[in-house]
Amino acid sequence: MRIVVQRVSRAAVRVDGQTLGEIGRGLLVLLGIGKTDTDADSDYIIGKILSLRIFHDDEGRMNRSVTDIGGGILIVSQFTLHGDVRKGTRPSFSDAMPPADAEKFYNRFMEKLRAATTLQVAEGRFAAMMQVELVNDGPVTILLDSQRKF
Repeated sequence: MRIVVQRVSRAAVRVDGQTLGEIGRGLLVLLGIGKTDTDADSDYIIGKILSLRIFHDDEGRMNRSVTDIGGGILIVSQFTLHGDVRKGTRPSFSDAMPPADAEKFYNRFMEKLRAATTLQVAEGRFAAMMQVELVNDGPVTILLDSQRKF
């Protein structure tokens, strides 16, 4: 799994002008599911989302997690995170999980995330054309790949 985590003051996702999910202070997570991802990848990513210490403490250091601050989490599925442009300029998405399997995996991921926290968890719509609006706080943006553990 690949994710882009952005610390936000607020974020929202819309489809056809309708707001599906929105949060105040917290994390916007763009989520890409790879064809070799397993439940272990999902567990790793959930653990990282809930424990990344990227919010400031009273001394101005990044030392608090979204859990510590009681923030919100907005998850937006984004298969293009598995786009490969090493050859040419048109992305290949052959490393992304096929859509039918990815949707099931995504739904399990969301269930597991919601079970792991009491925080507000909002989401977009899988495979929809979405408009994402955010105010990146910092800006702070973190990239994670469960296969590379970076």
